[in-house]
Amino acid sequence: MARRPVAVVTALVLFGEAVGIVLINAVLATLTENQNMSLAGLDPDAMSTGTWVMGGVSGFLLALCGLVALVAAIRDRSPGRAGRIALIGCAVVHGVLGAVTVGLVGWAAFAVMMAVLALLVLTLLAYGPEGRGADGGGNGSGADASAPAPV
Repeated sequence: MARRPVAVVTALVLFGEAVGIVLINAVLATLTENQNMSLAGLDPDAMSTGTWVMGGVSGFLLALCGLVALVAAIRDRSPGRAGRIALIGCAVVHGVLGAVTVGLVGWAAFAVMMAVLALLVLTLLAYGPEGRGADGGGNGSGADASAPAPV
């Protein structure tokens, strides 16, 4: 299986997505600040600052997940527990955002989100837990591996 290329493509897509999220939030924060927009009486400066922070944190987390995938590709080993949790969290967020984008943005955005989700899941499955299946798998009953499987 081509694990390395999938992980590298996943990392590149996540890095690009991180840059895009930061840029989108920068535009939104700038527009909010320049137009003195307010929502339900909230301070426009607080809204602008919150948008900047959200963009920075989201971009950092996406870049971190991209780095986990890139390190897994370079080492050709499964990421550690924290890395797997980060990638799983990123996959869950992409799944939820994909469901939301159908109604708000359209099917093209949904397809993009599902493509990124597919890359994340494929990377997680390609670099699954090592040690499982190395001996030809088990019969699933927890019995000794040297015992023949029941017929």
